[in-house]
Amino acid sequence: MFGLGPEWILGPGGTPIADAMVFSHPEQIDRLAGSCPEALPTAVLAGDPCFDRILAARHHRDRYRRALGVRPGQRLVLLNSTWNPTSLFGDSGPDDVLPLLLPRLTSELPVDEYRVAAVLHPNIWHGHGPGQIRLWLDRARRAGLALVDPLDGWRQALIAADVVLGDFGSVSYYAAACGTPVLLGADDPEALGTESPVAAFVRSAPRLDPYRALPAQLDRLLAEHRPLDGPAELTSSAPGQSAALLRSLFYDMIGITEPAAPAVLDPLPLPPYEPPLRTAPLRVLTRIAADGTIAVRRFAEPRYEPDDAEGEVEDEGHLAVHEDTLDPGALESADIVLRYGEADDPRFGSPRLWAAEVLDRYRSASLAAYVTGPRECEVLHRGGLRCRLTSDTAGDPAVHASALLARLHTGPGPAVVAPAPTTLTVRTGTHLARVRVTVDREGTGREARPGR
Repeated sequence: MFGLGPEWILGPGGTPIADAMVFSHPEQIDRLAGSCPEALPTAVLAGDPCFDRILAARHHRDRYRRALGVRPGQRLVLLNSTWNPTSLFGDSGPDDVLPLLLPRLTSELPVDEYRVAAVLHPNIWHGHGPGQIRLWLDRARRAGLALVDPLDGWRQALIAADVVLGDFGSVSYYAAACGTPVLLGADDPEALGTESPVAAFVRSAPRLDPYRALPAQLDRLLAEHRPLDGPAELTSSAPGQSAALLRSLFYDMIGITEPAAPAVLDPLPLPPYEPPLRTAPLRVLTRIAADGTIAVRRFAEPRYEPDDAEGEVEDEGHLAVHEDTLDPGALESADIVLRYGEADDPRFGSPRLWAAEVLDRYRSASLAAYVTGPRECEVLHRGGLRCRLTSDTAGDPAVHASALLARLHTGPGPAVVAPAPTTLTVRTGTHLARVRVTVDREGTGREARPGR
């Protein structure tokens, strides 16, 4: 049994190498008794400080979600892997699902309905090096994958998650203990003690089918999820008490009087704000309802033409590309060119100047959109319309630029054939946004184009 066998915890003379071995649940001490009874006198029951920090910070869930750039109406899918050749981020040969899974996570899941983040075991980072990890995940990161700090950020991401897609590591088990739905993408019964709680959880947890559509599997997981009693009960027999139990143990071993003040754990820090920056080309599907609501669904580098929830192709589509995309060729066929930045950034002159330059350079583009904040963007249409889009809720205003393009292009041809609206109602998944359209200049024809 890994970590509890005599070869791990007994010295050359057959005596325990530790004065005290801390366990979080009596079940673990029972397993110690079976694997190495000589060390049983050193066993101490003192809870789980890691789990206690998670429990104490759950009321900050909304803050952690905002720190990761999760917007209203989005689901946060947390990908996690332990450190093992058969883990999700391991190398299990032809059965390795990660190369198949990564591009699909960011291409099948609509970017305005899902935020995807990854937590990798610290030994993965240490073993391969941060540069190699970022290189392997570069394409997924350009499509919107967030890499979470493996030491200081994973608990906050776990609290923020709606779904955890993981393996047989401790993060998946902590997720189950918190009541979060878990979908297993890799398991290895031989890596776990057959009688351990983690092994029991792995045997019963839902499995990812890497060859089936991901949205349908996530929908089913959320609809059918019922929190398991085992992980919550077996993670710690003294939830919320580890600080007091551990401090009492430490001072007793030192042989000095314990302080009178309460024993506490450091609270989880608020992670830095890391909104998604997608520079991968976005396939955008739009549909205008009878009441004028514009439904927008965006997909990062999809391998195939996406379908809507009912399996039918959407009404209209276009290509939106960030100016810093890795593939400059995508800009040559873009319908919308995007840029995110401060309105007064001197490197671009101004949003207006940038937009005029972009439309002059990329002749296929109908719209240039400069996003200046979580609620605003400035757009310039090739037909002469220049306006500011302002939303009533924070999000990615680039989606509103796509909605505006869909509204304007109600007929054939690149010119503006519909009058500029004063407001837009934009739906992404279940989220509705009201967008005010402030027109600065409007015109059609050659004389109204950039540079004229």
